[in-house]
Amino acid sequence: MPAAALKPKPFPTQSTAQHPVLFDSPYEPVTKRPLPAGRPREWYVSHNRRLKAMRLAIALLDSGVYLPAQASDATIRTTAEDIGMRSPSDTTCHMVRAFMRYSR
Repeated sequence: MPAAALKPKPFPTQSTAQHPVLFDSPYEPVTKRPLPAGRPREWYVSHNRRLKAMRLAIALLDSGVYLPAQASDATIRTTAEDIGMRSPSDTTCHMVRAFMRYSR
């Protein structure tokens, strides 16, 4: 009989990790670093737009909006207000839905 057959299968909710994972408690966000200098202005604009869209996509997923079809411009803008962010543009709203679409 193979050795793998002798090991009991873990329950679906049981961790299969060999070592416990240590979590930082309390959580501290990573310190922000300045962006690299010397890039064209459009690079900085698109970089910040992607960061904003990612934060909004995460907030929408946390609030229960899982499908891009559920995330209308109004829903995204309301979520932005709720988390204390300026209202996103139409381009950023489109990017939020793209993040939600391709995250699977």
